Amino acid sequence: MPEQHGVYRRVMLAVDLTEESNYVARRAVALAKACDAELRIVHVIEPLSLAYGGDIPMDLSTVQEQIHDQARSHLAEFAATLGVPEDHQYLIFGRPESEIQRVAEAKGADVIVVGSHGRHGLALLLGSTANGVLHGANCDVLAVRVGEVETTTEEPDDSAGV
Repeated sequence: MPEQHGVYRRVMLAVDLTEESNYVARRAVALAKACDAELRIVHVIEPLSLAYGGDIPMDLSTVQEQIHDQARSHLAEFAATLGVPEDHQYLIFGRPESEIQRVAEAKGADVIVVGSHGRHGLALLLGSTANGVLHGANCDVLAVRVGEVETTTEEPDDSAGV
């Protein structure tokens, strides 16, 4: 919890390093600046054995190593554009939901900023990394809507008389 109500000191930005991460990062940077907080970035690589059920009849260590090297490079480039130093970048293997929570807690984050596709119903209940982070985090979570929502610039239609 933040020491003072409404003030964050450490913002943890959780990214998947897709194009949508830029949009989420803009929100995290704005929040960090508004609160005069430090910004940290975490990217979690899900092991291929978890992603594909664990019954793969081949050694994936070389592929996993290539994925790790590529992710390290992408994270460094991404963090550089935000001015986040190397010691505030975390590249982790594991399940995204639990690892984001673990790193945020270990680094004393007051808020986690994560992208969300704004799914509803069963997709939200059963899927979404953002949903998993939200329900297990010991701090605030800001879920930034990404996908179709970010490209929409039209005002909502209020003529329905809600």
